[in-house]
Amino acid sequence: MEILLWLVPPVAVTVVAMLWVSWLGREGRGEVDRDVAVRRLADALQREGRTLNPGRQALRTPARDRSTGIAVRRTRAPDDASGPDTRTRRSA
Repeated sequence: MEILLWLVPPVAVTVVAMLWVSWLGREGRGEVDRDVAVRRLADALQREGRTLNPGRQALRTPARDRSTGIAVRRTRAPDDASGPDTRTRRSA
């Protein structure tokens, strides 16, 4: 149990730092006036409306090929449509 006493100083410093940062973060948040908030919301909604083309269909982006992290070689189309190469097979 005595060997765990070396953990006390780092834990105490961590707890004090967390409390200090949380207290400093509270001071940075001022209250926004309701009229200012409504004006900002209206501006954002108008900006969003300008990006869309009214009456036009939205452009569809092609689906991205999701990478699985595994390299896969694409198979080549056979040169001859008759099937696999028969020269390499032994006939019984």
